[in-house]
Amino acid sequence: MQITVSGKQVELSDALRLRVTEQLGVIAGKYFDRALDAHVTFGRARSFFTCDINLHAGRGLILRAEGEAADAHAAFDDAAEHIAKRLRRYRRRVNEHARDLAHRARPEAARRYVLREEEETEGDGTTGETSAIAYATVIAETPAEINLLSVGEAVMRMDLEDQTVLMFRNSATGELNVVYRREDGHVGWIDPTATAS
Repeated sequence: MQITVSGKQVELSDALRLRVTEQLGVIAGKYFDRALDAHVTFGRARSFFTCDINLHAGRGLILRAEGEAADAHAAFDDAAEHIAKRLRRYRRRVNEHARDLAHRARPEAARRYVLREEEETEGDGTTGETSAIAYATVIAETPAEINLLSVGEAVMRMDLEDQTVLMFRNSATGELNVVYRREDGHVGWIDPTATAS
């Protein structure tokens, strides 16, 4: 990890720079395998020192912490404590999310087809009568997923994806269900487990 230590209108000793580099490296290494870079800026406001840490811990993750105290070392300790707490909290959330995903069922694989309706006429040749035979030709094929969702989640996903129909596995029953947008604007729901009484 590359660490830049600078001061705004403050002279920094080599001992402070070394301490900041070592401690920040230990803190970041504890929670991330490879943090990218950090910028530590010291300043002075009235009778106390300030320390501002900007840590680029990963792609899209930038953490910031501030500290202030009577001397620069204590200001850094204050800011480092805040950054460690944020890193710890972030790491805990990542771990909880990973555990949650491990217990959640993966979507089932499916195929989505686009069909073109075609008609073919055939006659018997003797009477001159012809009849139309309808059939469909596959013109497109794409992979699809059948997710485990509640009915409300399925309707929301159908709306977000701007689809007219969505097949899903109902999280309450475990059965395949379908929600679809009706011509009158309402949502229809097909549940094969529901029985008429």
